[in-house]
Amino acid sequence: MAIHASFPETCWVRAETSDVRVNASSGHCYLEFIEKDELTGQFTAKARGSIWARTFKRLQPYFEDITGQEFKSGLKVLVNVTVEFHRVYGYSLTINDIEPSYTLGDIIKKRLETINRLKADGVYDMNRELPFPDLPQRIAVITSPTAAGYEDFVNQLINNAFSYQFYIKLFPAVMQGDKTEESVIEALGNVSRYTEMFDVVVIIRGGGSASELNCFDSYPLASHCAQFPLPIITGIGHERDDTIVDMVANTRMKTPTAVAAFLIEKMHEQAGELVDIQEYICERTAGLLTVYDTQLRLLAARFPSMVTQLLERRKTQLITLSNQLSAAHLLIAKQDKELELTAQFLKMASPEYILQRGYSLTVRNGQIIKRAAELSAGDEIAIRYSDGERAAVIK
Repeated sequence: MAIHASFPETCWVRAETSDVRVNASSGHCYLEFIEKDELTGQFTAKARGSIWARTFKRLQPYFEDITGQEFKSGLKVLVNVTVEFHRVYGYSLTINDIEPSYTLGDIIKKRLETINRLKADGVYDMNRELPFPDLPQRIAVITSPTAAGYEDFVNQLINNAFSYQFYIKLFPAVMQGDKTEESVIEALGNVSRYTEMFDVVVIIRGGGSASELNCFDSYPLASHCAQFPLPIITGIGHERDDTIVDMVANTRMKTPTAVAAFLIEKMHEQAGELVDIQEYICERTAGLLTVYDTQLRLLAARFPSMVTQLLERRKTQLITLSNQLSAAHLLIAKQDKELELTAQFLKMASPEYILQRGYSLTVRNGQIIKRAAELSAGDEIAIRYSDGERAAVIK
């Protein structure tokens, strides 16, 4: 009675949800509302709460659609409650209504804190600043192997209209629920062991509610993605808002099929450039062939006359050389004749030749005696003949 007297009507309460459970058979939602000390994080107050099935069926989709968050533990909420007391179960709160904008404000605040922390750490722009490969053919895919989006992604790449070749390797991960953050981080770690084998990393998710995307706003996951050494492309399957992982990724697409189309387009851009290069080479080659053909035709037309002129010049040079050789032969013959006459003169003038003709030489003390007056009685002389020498004394 005292509680009903103190709280005769409903009231609005700010608190944090904890231990949220939904009874599968009845549809009722049971939870606890807690309050923590902002400095120590310790509990300062706690109360049991209930949302009856009819009310929960109305409030849950309304709350999750507005906030983009699953109604679960750990949310700061503003709820309209009726305060009740039961003799057996004690004090509790029955939720009648909820104000999503209050939770949304807290979510936005947490997102901004995460973004600012990433920027303060200097990692926010790291992955977006990585150069995107010209030919993104080797693709590491992080997703659930059973996701419909993965199958669509693979089919679109493999069966592309241009027959571009892609190498796709799946790194399995849980993409919804409480294990998502841990699982995706683990998959990134597995990819990091083989970075030299891949061009890009694709993180895709085959649809799902917006309330299941809050894990992609976590600091640990966003930090891992921001610092990953390969460009990351996200296709998480939502269009309304970007998650923080989308913000730090190199490229953000809406859906897995949009990621596939993006990769095919990148390949097509390079193919277009190759076609342009091919056309340029063909045009340039054709132009050069035309120039060289013209030059060869001109050369072919001038070739006979050029050869005739060259042969005439060579003929004239040969005639001149022949005349020079003839003159050289005549000069050599003349010089040979002169040498012959000189040799004959030298032969006739030699003492040996004179002695052979019957003459003799008189020598005294090694000197030739030319006149008789040069000799005196008693001089010893030598008389040379063609066949020898005899000694004599002058009387």
